[in-house]
Amino acid sequence: MQSRGVKLLDLMASNPTRVGIQYDREAILSSLAKPESLDYDPQPKGLLQARRAIADYYRHEHDAYEVDPEHIILTTSTSEGYSFLFRLLCNAEDEILVPKPSYPLFGFLADLQDVKLVPYPLIYDHGWQIDVASLYKAVNHRTRAVIVVHPNNPTGSYVRDDELHALNSFCREYNVALVSDEVFLDYPHDGVPRSSFVRNRETLSFTLSGLSKVAGLPQMKLAWIAASGPSEQLSTALARLEVIADTFLSMNAPIQWAAPELLQQRKNVQPLLLDRLRANLEELDRQLGKQTLIQRLDVEGGWYAVLRVPATRSDEDLAIEIMTRCSVLVHPGHFYDFPRDGYLVVSLITPPQDFREGVRRVLELVVG
Repeated sequence: MQSRGVKLLDLMASNPTRVGIQYDREAILSSLAKPESLDYDPQPKGLLQARRAIADYYRHEHDAYEVDPEHIILTTSTSEGYSFLFRLLCNAEDEILVPKPSYPLFGFLADLQDVKLVPYPLIYDHGWQIDVASLYKAVNHRTRAVIVVHPNNPTGSYVRDDELHALNSFCREYNVALVSDEVFLDYPHDGVPRSSFVRNRETLSFTLSGLSKVAGLPQMKLAWIAASGPSEQLSTALARLEVIADTFLSMNAPIQWAAPELLQQRKNVQPLLLDRLRANLEELDRQLGKQTLIQRLDVEGGWYAVLRVPATRSDEDLAIEIMTRCSVLVHPGHFYDFPRDGYLVVSLITPPQDFREGVRRVLELVVG
């Protein structure tokens, strides 16, 4: 369709650099021109200056919580962070419990590391919640970790305090680690900050995040693992993580030296994205209010919204029909491993004019 010159309205947008957000170009580009970048100083965990900048981010943004920079490992992406953790925690064919629905990245990374994923469901009942009982059904002698996404992508649901308590009890009982993916943590739709898992010391925990979402800078390739937990387990895990990181030494110097300035960009970018999210969500609800066939499920944070649609065909077929007949791109629910048909996922960072017109076309096709 694109080769024929058809303009497609992208309601799957995930790249913040291509949705009309205004960046501080001068500050970003000048941060990459530090003379220190010409020196090669291979530090397995990453340069201390960059790790201190990340610790400052948690102190300023998340309950003034102090994170020890020595508990932070820099990576080029959260994908690489997962790779490090899978190597740290698992031997071949060991198992990790992952939420369902959630982002499909986990499967590819697990295959590359010869790790088996075992899903546990998120249940929708007046909002999303973890099916804690399913963890006990899924665990066995090869289980090594539980992954949570906080907030989940695409459901936008944060882990509640009572769920965290249950997760810690489960992890202690079965001696497994807790891995929290928090890339969308700073995007609560109600404006109320949520606590980070970096505060969790009840069980061995690893928190992943990065510039991609925190500052809307996916091209800068800076992410991190922040480890926490009981002191003996934590020190052992950090020593082994350092060996893994030292093997790759993949972070580049210019980005590490630029980290303090790049993290500061969140103060410019996050308000713009939050305004975009809220405006598009309001527009979505306005249009949905004119009909009853399609329902928007509750969402607390993140960049996406889940629509429940009539399951008259597969989500794949519906998404293809929307593309071919309406020139609109949406994600079918199966992309995020929804257990059944009847779900579409739309991005809330799409430019407002495209979002408004795209939603109108989708409703016109599905509702009539």
